Amino acid sequence: MAARTPEAEKRPGFFRQIRSLFTFTREVYPWLGWLLLGILVAGVLVGVLIGVLLQPTWWGILLWAIAGLMLGALAAMTTMTRISTRAMYRKIDGMPGATGHVLSTMLGRSWRSSEMPVGVNPKTQEAVYRAVGRGGVVIVGEGSRGRLARLMRDERMKVSRVATGVPVHELYVGHGEGDVPIADLAKTIKALPKAIDRATMGAVVQRIESVSQSLASLPIPKGIDPTKARAPRPR
Repeated sequence: MAARTPEAEKRPGFFRQIRSLFTFTREVYPWLGWLLLGILVAGVLVGVLIGVLLQPTWWGILLWAIAGLMLGALAAMTTMTRISTRAMYRKIDGMPGATGHVLSTMLGRSWRSSEMPVGVNPKTQEAVYRAVGRGGVVIVGEGSRGRLARLMRDERMKVSRVATGVPVHELYVGHGEGDVPIADLAKTIKALPKAIDRATMGAVVQRIESVSQSLASLPIPKGIDPTKARAPRPR
């Protein structure tokens, strides 16, 4: 008799998700609980005030108080969601791979990107990421500008060969002069003016992915570790 396949892991329920989000955000902003409680109380007070003005009976005030509580809960949820986003940015700021996370989750459907870098320096952890959208092609460097120069140049040349006439933008994530903070990366990319239509965008994505797959499939000679290869010494 065939063994039973394990049941698919259930997704956490709504209230469990809210609890996890609250716990995560409170680690960065300890005052979150007091803020949410204040919003709920303010919602109830507004409901009571409206009830006193419009329906000055005990049941009218009660109904408006409940409505105010629901409105306050909605406002508290919205506030916590926004603050949790800020908390997430604060936690991942400066971490390797933070750029890939933002590009793959925060740009929406108008942009195509991946959480994995398109170029990386295994020794220093500098990495280059790429996003394609209506604004063109965006190459994002994560790390030191000096050590990123070669990776950025190689990626720009590869994109330029298959996307002639498409704008190519270069951004660097960081806090130095001319850098883009990780919290502003998605907003900066979305603010780029539209330069190509959706059909051109799709064609560019296919061309770049085709070139990337071709480069990844190039054979490597046996017995040679490309990360340890050295130039021969002059005799």
